[in-house]
Amino acid sequence: MSQPSIVVFDLGKVLVDFDYRIAIPRIAAHSTLPLAGIKTFFFHSHLLVDYESGRLTRLEFFEQARKATGFRGTMEEFSEFFADIFTPIPPMIELHAGLRQRGVPTCIFSNTNDLAIEHVRRSFPFFRDFDGYIFSYEVGAMKPDGKMYEALEKLTGRRGAEILYLDDRPENVAVGAARGWRTILHETPERTRAALEQFV
Repeated sequence: MSQPSIVVFDLGKVLVDFDYRIAIPRIAAHSTLPLAGIKTFFFHSHLLVDYESGRLTRLEFFEQARKATGFRGTMEEFSEFFADIFTPIPPMIELHAGLRQRGVPTCIFSNTNDLAIEHVRRSFPFFRDFDGYIFSYEVGAMKPDGKMYEALEKLTGRRGAEILYLDDRPENVAVGAARGWRTILHETPERTRAALEQFV
């Protein structure tokens, strides 16, 4: 079987780690809602899903979040607290850099929002080194919705086994595999590197 012609990376928990627990106390310190209520907002509210699905604009998300939490700061302050939750995963960034050095095209394929992407783009230089980007808030759907996968195939011009896809979520990987993509369920950088060596 021929090598895949593009390697597609999920972003969160694959190339960068993220933890909303970093944002929660910072937002709580400027809100009328207690800390426990802020946790509930982040982990159980539909607002984040609506935002990352493109059903809410940044301003609409902020206004609804402000009402839900009693946040007293500015939109700019909220945006900083909300988005500054990422840390790089160096071995995966190095793995991607190795693919680029070998001339292998790569793409980002992520459920995310524009605030997060602006922060990641500003904070992590490696993020610029991809051939394409598919973001849920732009597509108007979130993985594992088939619209995301269709958008990636349209953007890249690749289908089926031409695509090698890395993601930490089994349900997302399963949809890619059902479309004929080659897939790797990311669990650790070491396992992913070993699995990748079988393909490229």
